[in-house]
Amino acid sequence: MSHTRVPADGRRPGGRRRARPRGRGGRVRRVVLPALLVAVLAAGGGAWGLYRGLEGNLKDGAVDLGAALGDEKNRPAREAAAGDALNLLLLGSDSRAGADAAPAGGRVDGARSDTALLVHIARGRTEAVAVSIPRDTLVTRPACTRPDGTELPPARRVMFNSVYALAGPACTVKTVERMSDVRVDHLVEVDFAGFKGIVDAIGGVTVRLDQPIASGLRLDAGEHRLDGEEALEFVRTRHGYGDGSDLGRIGLQQKFLGALLTEVKRQDLLGSPAKLYRIADRLTESLTTDSELASLSALADFGRSLEGIDPAAMDTIMLPVEYDRADPNRVVPAEPMASRLWEAIRTDAEIPESARRSPAAGAGPAGS
Repeated sequence: MSHTRVPADGRRPGGRRRARPRGRGGRVRRVVLPALLVAVLAAGGGAWGLYRGLEGNLKDGAVDLGAALGDEKNRPAREAAAGDALNLLLLGSDSRAGADAAPAGGRVDGARSDTALLVHIARGRTEAVAVSIPRDTLVTRPACTRPDGTELPPARRVMFNSVYALAGPACTVKTVERMSDVRVDHLVEVDFAGFKGIVDAIGGVTVRLDQPIASGLRLDAGEHRLDGEEALEFVRTRHGYGDGSDLGRIGLQQKFLGALLTEVKRQDLLGSPAKLYRIADRLTESLTTDSELASLSALADFGRSLEGIDPAAMDTIMLPVEYDRADPNRVVPAEPMASRLWEAIRTDAEIPESARRSPAAGAGPAGS
């Protein structure tokens, strides 16, 4: 993170209180896609003008959030105290795998979203926090319009990742706004086929496991060099590792990100225009965004606004959850921790330690 002078009261220029140092048990977790996105956009913001060939990679299918989400009075209001803070919903999906001919914004049948993070960029644009939402979380889905124009009625106690599968990314944004009362300013969706290409463009990533993975991708404890296909299996692994839950899968994603950022730093990828172009080429061809970001110039402007953020220092936590009493295979937001987390995001305040712990068995500290 950039070295800014912190006043004696511990508050940074953006109004956020300086995070307390953490020991090994409280290490900041990181999730794969948001930090890589921020890294490429921030590092490449000033150089996007050299990469005009990337414009053609941006596919049709941008999501018009204004039209999709309806009247402003039905959306969360912006908190005046938050200043220029903004919130980005980042989705990792398989909606484009092998389907370049289909607009991603309307490709819903059979598509899945395995990763969902609400990335809060703090006032002053020097700090960011990403909240990972477990896909097995039971939520209330609002009424939505599908990409094909048909209506989907509201429903209670549905799995969070089913919202994307049934109605696409705009309905996922609407559901997140409804569950959190946090305004979502932008949407970015990265397909997993593109994720594989990014890892291969880097030349692979080395991960270290403290316990084996015994299902699908079989890896012993120890160090392994993963190519794009193996990396994709790694971040999607659920069964055969830890307690076999979605919460364990999130832990693997966070472990992979640490290794990815280490590799980026080791190769100085973001300091080399040629290497950065190779990564950006893979990234842009796998992006779907909201309509306000759906051009190279808009992405460049957005990237320049993030230049003060160090992706390696991004604070990433998991939404506090607990196992559902009626269905122990599902989780629900744990109160009052979840509400405290959303309030901190909404008001651009320090996230309290009480909102960083997840009561669900095996989840451990949400920010560890």
